[in-house]
Amino acid sequence: MRFVEVVCTGNICRSPIGEVVLRAKLAEAGIDDVTVTSSGTGGWHEGDPMDSRARAALRRHGYDGRSHRAREFRREWFGDRDLVLAMDSGHLAALNRQARGLGDVPIELFAEADVPDPYYGEDAGFDAVLLQIETAADGWVARLRA
Repeated sequence: MRFVEVVCTGNICRSPIGEVVLRAKLAEAGIDDVTVTSSGTGGWHEGDPMDSRARAALRRHGYDGRSHRAREFRREWFGDRDLVLAMDSGHLAALNRQARGLGDVPIELFAEADVPDPYYGEDAGFDAVLLQIETAADGWVARLRA
């Protein structure tokens, strides 16, 4: 079993959308040896459900985010993850700092460009983020198929 972690700031918007979408696309592709989870670089929302606007965007696009509960990424998880995907370059830098001294930890950006934080915007921003994540997830499915 391979283990992929998707990381954003508070684990209530981008990374849970990434987790739900990537998991669904992997299942659709018949890839059943990858577990996908998500977390945040901070624990401000630990235990909280996904932002209601993120959950609504997922629902509008045929996904279900109801079971998500936010959690903070822990340094010791690097040893269990085969791949850690950061939603933006700030998360990438924070994760690389946490990984210092642990050897070769596979940390990459989820998408080609930073996935913008929709939290302080309108509903349309959540839909735009979801579409960017869907496109990027297709690329991860292709890479994880190999």
